[in-house]
Amino acid sequence: MIEISGVGKRFVLHNQGGVVLPVMEGATLSVWPGECVALVGASGAGKSTLMRMIWGNYRCDQGSIRVAGVELCGAEPRDVIALRRDRLGYVSQFLRVIPRVPTLRVVAEPLLAQGMAEPEALERARALLARLNIPRRLWSLSPTTFSGGEQQRVNIARGFILDWPVMLLDEPTASLDAANRAVVLDLIAEAKARGAAILGIFHDADARAAVCDREVDVTGFTPARDLSA
Repeated sequence: MIEISGVGKRFVLHNQGGVVLPVMEGATLSVWPGECVALVGASGAGKSTLMRMIWGNYRCDQGSIRVAGVELCGAEPRDVIALRRDRLGYVSQFLRVIPRVPTLRVVAEPLLAQGMAEPEALERARALLARLNIPRRLWSLSPTTFSGGEQQRVNIARGFILDWPVMLLDEPTASLDAANRAVVLDLIAEAKARGAAILGIFHDADARAAVCDREVDVTGFTPARDLSA
């Protein structure tokens, strides 16, 4: 479901005289249905950069990234949007939502975007928010006012509201207490059991051991950094 071959990425620092910063080369990995793979490596090795290329926020400079049969290196924006709507879910570390939109609709939005009837979508959102211990009194409020841990749980609810064939998880247990961490690990295990292919960054070693089938060390994809223009 995720097939990465020979992927490279570099940044050109135009505000520093055109300095070229290579961050990745030759990245190669695959993730199969029902498998959870962890990206590991030192800070700055390129884990988040690789995730953002798979999500389509960063352009791929070389190689191939195929997700659910869609080639993302050189893909048209409409193809990336369609992939995100129908097949690729993403739980980031940060909640980005339109201000003043109630939490319940934030969580239900992926279902509504696929055409599910509003009553059913909202009911699924209620069930997931309750499971993640978001108090009912908060459901009608914008999550922009919530604590960091509450925002993270809203983010997780939105990410898991659909049975995505492919999921990207960026520190899904960060900022969570033990009880909510356990809920998230259960959600990941359930997604694997239904056949989702999951790629994640887990700095929590215990969480990684609980849900990940194997690890890929991205340090091997980090080139020597020649900072010449």
